[in-house]
Amino acid sequence: MVDTRGLSCPIPVVMVQQAIKKDAPAKLEVLADAKVAVENITRLATTNGYQVSVVEDGLDFKLTLTK
Repeated sequence: MVDTRGLSCPIPVVMVQQAIKKDAPAKLEVLADAKVAVENITRLATTNGYQVSVVEDGLDFKLTLTK
């Protein structure tokens, strides 16, 4: 799981990009608290061949990236 809450872009995107490059996971969960981070992470994930589902949980978002 990558927890990007409290961080502003582009740091959340960089963190997810590093996780993808390091392990090439089939499934990756990401926590975010900014809508712009959700949008940017989604864009990065789809570019890298992942499908993204987003669940809003209060003020946070849980993204699940799957190949």
